[in-house]
Amino acid sequence: MNQAFLVTRREFIGSTLAATAAGGLIGDIGSHAAEEKPAAPAPATEFKRKIKLGVVGLGGRGHWIAELFRKHGGYEIHAVADYFPNVADDRGNALGVDKARRFSGLSGYKKVIESGAEAIVIIDVPYFYPEQAKAAVEAGLHVYMAKPVAVDVPGALSIGESGKVATQKQRVFLVDYQMPTDPFNQGVVQRIHDGGLGKIAYMTTLGYSAGRPDPPKTATIENRLQNLIWINDVVLGCDYIGNVDIHAIDAALWVANARPVSAAGVSRICRADPHGNARDVCQVVFEFTDGLVLNHSGQALKNNAEGALTCRIFGMQAYAQIDYWGKAFLRGGPKHYAGGAIQNLYQDGAQRNIATFYNTLTKGDFSNPTVRRSVDSCLTCILGREAAARHSKLTMEELLKENVRLEVDLKGLKV
Repeated sequence: MNQAFLVTRREFIGSTLAATAAGGLIGDIGSHAAEEKPAAPAPATEFKRKIKLGVVGLGGRGHWIAELFRKHGGYEIHAVADYFPNVADDRGNALGVDKARRFSGLSGYKKVIESGAEAIVIIDVPYFYPEQAKAAVEAGLHVYMAKPVAVDVPGALSIGESGKVATQKQRVFLVDYQMPTDPFNQGVVQRIHDGGLGKIAYMTTLGYSAGRPDPPKTATIENRLQNLIWINDVVLGCDYIGNVDIHAIDAALWVANARPVSAAGVSRICRADPHGNARDVCQVVFEFTDGLVLNHSGQALKNNAEGALTCRIFGMQAYAQIDYWGKAFLRGGPKHYAGGAIQNLYQDGAQRNIATFYNTLTKGDFSNPTVRRSVDSCLTCILGREAAARHSKLTMEELLKENVRLEVDLKGLKV
């Protein structure tokens, strides 16, 4: 095993008092999302006040989404942090952040919290999310977070607790999934919940992407914290099923309004010269309490397969689909719905969530409905990941009882 993955997270925190900010990058969702730029801002809107916002993680999507927050008009980018000093400085400058509030290193996120920001965007590397979110909520900040919310069971459960504390403290905690924001997807799911399919027999989800570069490991994990390389390491990114496929799996949980009780599957690494342990291919069957079956197929290979983040739902009377790039519809039955093509969801979904974050914060809505399902979808992907890696059946009860914490060596990194 590479020596960079031996010292535990608790040991590092205990010895240095530095927690976790890293990377500047958030997992993308395949080639469709690569290099997309924010559209021209809409005409200026008058806002009663501007929210002082801190952003942790300024890589591809981090900087991109920070620009969307800025262009919304209801936010002031008050402070930024990225593990890499040059990224924090360059992107902070582009966002108009005072040089004194541009932070770097593993403890950069702490300085954002202490800077006077009232809300924080957490969008660096998933391994660090639970501790960053907990610290932010305990300090009284509102939280806007990327997915997946964690890489292991303790982390996912920690996010659930942080969500509860946020509500108790009257703070907003929003997890940025885009598929549930689309009007056509919403129309399909509403009709399903109204009985439009009859009894649901089974669902299928597809998570197809082209994967990410996986260069050799070095003496420290620093090179894994950039250019989305970390997606190849289960401990950093939750595996491809947890970082990419999770969009489609979350959509299935949206339909089922429950998480599965067991999973069985297989997975393998196919990419040439792999250095991380994330699986490129997985086939998983999930089962729910009522017998509902979800078949998931995932791949992260550069084989020219068309990217897909799709959930198909098969009922006794009709058939439906919700999607990220394709079309949403419900065919047949009493609730037939033509639906429509999903347009520019990568950007439009983020903009809707940014607007929702502002509106719920300023109106005092602290119900935080995205937290529970984001935890459930994360746990579901971990269940599928582990069952497939073991080539066996695993129950959710067993997974929760194991409660395995993944650890990474942070030795040699800048505090």
